[in-house]
Amino acid sequence: MAESSFGGQAGTIFERTWEVDGAHGAVVLVHGYGEHIGRYEHVAKALNDARWNVHGLDHVGHGHSEGERVMIPDFSLAVEDVHSVVLQARATNPGLPVAMIGHSMGGMIATRYAEVHPGKVAGLVLTGPVIGTWTPVTQLLGYEVIPSDPLDITTLSRDEEVGRVYSQDPYVWHGPFKRRTALGLMNCLLDIALDADKVTGPVLWQHGEVDQLVPPAESRRGMALLRNADVTELTYPGARHEIFNETNKDEVLADTAGFLDRLRI
Repeated sequence: MAESSFGGQAGTIFERTWEVDGAHGAVVLVHGYGEHIGRYEHVAKALNDARWNVHGLDHVGHGHSEGERVMIPDFSLAVEDVHSVVLQARATNPGLPVAMIGHSMGGMIATRYAEVHPGKVAGLVLTGPVIGTWTPVTQLLGYEVIPSDPLDITTLSRDEEVGRVYSQDPYVWHGPFKRRTALGLMNCLLDIALDADKVTGPVLWQHGEVDQLVPPAESRRGMALLRNADVTELTYPGARHEIFNETNKDEVLADTAGFLDRLRI
């Protein structure tokens, strides 16, 4: 694993790369709200074992990257930071497919990326994606002062250790949602809906059936708009929001690797 940084759209962006000999291609990991790419170490290892190089970044205001914590009023900036990583992945894996995996808010960013930069990735994997509608944030915007209630860690995974580690991680944001970020997120969802026909090619949608943070029914509204994409849906009974951290994560990651294998040239 190598660490580096680059000048992003709103400050220095932290990046991690996991490489393996004889790779079939590369995957760009796009993490979710309030977390960081360091939480995906085991995902990168699984993808390395499947012979894929992995690139990931901390979004602006997240993890080790610069910026006010969890402040993303304009998600087009985050999309362009991801584009910088994609360009690097394409340059260091010439002639090989580059795919993208986006989780939760990262799934929203990944979908918008595919609309703004068509043809730059060979396929998308969206896990518990914020796409379509997201009632929890709509409700937050209805408050004059957004409450600072902490995330219910039991909604992440059936594995209690996942919640314990999350709650003690200093690089995870444990404060309230910020109004400008919530507004930016809603604007991005609208942009995705308006440009949904621009998403083409293979898309794998993976979702926990009892995800309370990003309910599958709400994501389904957004996925239904991707009429020009070849969408495969996989849902996991009993699984909560972070399916890569669930008790059946080996099954989920095997499904992800199987989808990526079909992208090989």
